Amino acid sequence: MAKLYYGSDTAPVTLPDRLLGYIKVITATKLRRGESFTLTWSGAEGENGRSTIWLQPSIPLRFVFDSAEPEQLSGEYLRALADQSNSATGLNVDVRSWEAAEEAVRTPARATASAPSRPSTRSVRAA
Repeated sequence: MAKLYYGSDTAPVTLPDRLLGYIKVITATKLRRGESFTLTWSGAEGENGRSTIWLQPSIPLRFVFDSAEPEQLSGEYLRALADQSNSATGLNVDVRSWEAAEEAVRTPARATASAPSRPSTRSVRAA
């Protein structure tokens, strides 16, 4: 599990490595542009309800990953999350169901049982 340290808070937000990889790419892109946004998550182990943080360039962040190698990210899911981060509600992730959401974006709804779906050819390596 990866950890996100926010501001001066000593208790990290704990999320799966690949999910935090997506969040890191979106956050780095938006903050580099000087864009602030909210990040809301729910379903984290040991947490009830949901939590939201305000991300802006002046608040220190540290991303700590268990894996030494960057995760392979789906370009389509990354784009969907980036679009969401630009909305008035900000970026919202459910830790329990994000993998199903990632797979749904990668597998078009029009794919049928007779036509096997192809894995996404657009992957992104999180830095």
